[in-house]
Amino acid sequence: MYQTNSRVDIVQAPPIPEAWTWVEGIEMAEPLIDVCQAVPASPPPDELLAHVAARARDGSTARYTDIFGMPALREALAGDVNALYGGDVGAGDVMITAGCNQAFFNTMLALAGEGDQVILPVPWYFNHEMTARMLGISVVPLGFRPDRQGVPDPDDARRLVSGRTRAIVLVSPNNPTGAVYPPEVIHGFLDVARQAGCALVIDETYRDFLSPGARPHDLFTDGQWRDTLVHLYSFSKVYCLTGYRVGAAVAGGRLQGALEKVCDCVQISPPHLGQEAALYGLGHLDSWRRHNAGIMGERAEALARAFTRNDLAWELVSAGAYFAYVRHPFRGTAAVDVARTLAVEDGLLTLPGSWFGPDQEDYIRLAFANLEADAMPVIAGRLARSGS
Repeated sequence: MYQTNSRVDIVQAPPIPEAWTWVEGIEMAEPLIDVCQAVPASPPPDELLAHVAARARDGSTARYTDIFGMPALREALAGDVNALYGGDVGAGDVMITAGCNQAFFNTMLALAGEGDQVILPVPWYFNHEMTARMLGISVVPLGFRPDRQGVPDPDDARRLVSGRTRAIVLVSPNNPTGAVYPPEVIHGFLDVARQAGCALVIDETYRDFLSPGARPHDLFTDGQWRDTLVHLYSFSKVYCLTGYRVGAAVAGGRLQGALEKVCDCVQISPPHLGQEAALYGLGHLDSWRRHNAGIMGERAEALARAFTRNDLAWELVSAGAYFAYVRHPFRGTAAVDVARTLAVEDGLLTLPGSWFGPDQEDYIRLAFANLEADAMPVIAGRLARSGS
């Protein structure tokens, strides 16, 4: 019998399907509340769907695009990045991918090899850790800072870099904690990466859900950003296009040549119709994007208010964009057991903190963006009942 890759064998199973097995075949006393996966609550706007349908009738959209994507989309995203961050990003710096997960996978394969290291802040997005281990890249955990509401400290990273470090990876707004990293913190990580001679890879999938007018950082205004910075992005959440699989990497310098080789082998080109949808969104849906961001902000605020009830033994450590990270009251109990019990007994499907890195047994993650604001007090009520 054939063998499978031992590097893949040791990686954890996909977490979302694993969580759903807890409630298979179980008759719930009350409706299940799903807060385990980050998915938009609504379909794309009707006008975007109509545009994609019309483009699908054009036979040319069944063909490959350029390896790095449609020139018009690359140009449009470069303009969008410059409008938000400032700077001089050009279409030549933009690489469109089949979702942000693929952008990360391609970037890691282009940056690091077996025995190299990447620094991942804990708790990490589990697919990032899974990718690194599959590729034989050593993961160096950057310790969780609940005292900073989940915002990592650049000085902690400075003590971890070595000659084997190929990248420091950040996610802001963060998955799983929801924490938004202040610009000065992100700039501090750029300084650490630059001094270490490694890349700073920032996954900003959820940047569209920041407060109106907020600039996540100004790193693109640094004339030397192409020597250090790699920005990852997704169209999936902002335009509700998760199934269309459209993401991007913004980078320069030597990385572009390496990424071109990886992209040609992994995707050949990104999905053509997905790119058409993303291009339409950038060109026509600014007001819809702002409105959608406002709705997500209201839901985050509603969740924070729900956690102010006096009978709640659960602690909200951080929240923002799509996520909240919560400390449970059952000290000494494995997080997976807490999450499974919440699902089976209280109809609340969450993910355990232990799936997001070491020393996270006291936490669970809530992905609340798929729910209306009036569901947040219900979530808090079920948590209060479970902790009583």
